[in-house]
Amino acid sequence: MPIEAIRRLPKVELHVHLDTSVRPCTVGELGARQGIQMPEQLEPALIAPPLCDNLADYLTRVDLALQVLQTEDALERVAYELAEDMAAEGMVYAEIRYAPQLCIRRSLNMQQVIDAVDAGLRAAQQDFGVRTGQIICCLRHDPSHLSHEVAQYAIANWAPGKVVGLDLAADEAVYGGSPHRTAFRLARGVGMPRTVHAGEAAGAESVREAIELLEAQRIGHGVNLQQDPSLFAPVRVRHITLEMCPTSNVQTRAVKTLAAHPIDRYMRYGLPVTVNTDGRTTSNTTLTREFARLSEQFGWGLDQVKQTTLDAASSAFLSEEERAELRRIILERWPAE
Repeated sequence: MPIEAIRRLPKVELHVHLDTSVRPCTVGELGARQGIQMPEQLEPALIAPPLCDNLADYLTRVDLALQVLQTEDALERVAYELAEDMAAEGMVYAEIRYAPQLCIRRSLNMQQVIDAVDAGLRAAQQDFGVRTGQIICCLRHDPSHLSHEVAQYAIANWAPGKVVGLDLAADEAVYGGSPHRTAFRLARGVGMPRTVHAGEAAGAESVREAIELLEAQRIGHGVNLQQDPSLFAPVRVRHITLEMCPTSNVQTRAVKTLAAHPIDRYMRYGLPVTVNTDGRTTSNTTLTREFARLSEQFGWGLDQVKQTTLDAASSAFLSEEERAELRRIILERWPAE
């Protein structure tokens, strides 16, 4: 598929991190404005190489961006710019995730962080027409009481429409999910949607934990689900969507190569899969590029892109009516066969 044709298609993204999607030039400008010493070359500090040592190595590229994401103005700006970048490639809906507890190193509290991101996203929606929602992340290495607090903030901002879901992120190879069970029970108790990073740096047991213990409705990555085919049936029957990030999965060594990525096999098995960037800056990618790479590697055409896009729309953390409307918009804008 020609990349320009892919760029024009309507798109939905469910798994993209705010702090790994900041424009390098913006990091430099914010750093200078805030009096933070910046490295001479920004890109090596923000963009991961094609192969990292592991997930932990990949995640070090967020450190510099987080240094500047400690003010309301900075958070509002990067949220706005991310939505602007998405609009340039036909995005109609995106869920943007981050951990607000990482942005309170100076004077902000978590509510101010959420409000600032919301202000940027709402301004971008008005200017570019891209609808977005925030997913708030608990972190595996945080103590359980902090995750409980994060979940409370997520819930408090859910009804007002600022937050659409709760996530558990960070290095699953080192930290299990059980300490965060209370936070996820709290979210489930009020009906808040939930997703969990699993099956990326750890094996299929991590996916099972996400489904059975944390009762996740979506799985971030899920590459290693294939280690336990007995999980295929519950994933398919319960429509537990896999938020897959092909380029990132190669970089973090979740898979050896793109050719070894299971996304195409999962789709043929009838599992609900979606295509995502994970970190647009850290992985130096866009959703357009992700689809182009899958087209080149697996021969994907319009049918496969359409299927994963509609699966993403059907799995969005929205009401049933809003998901139906999102699907209608995609089909209306889809090119004629």
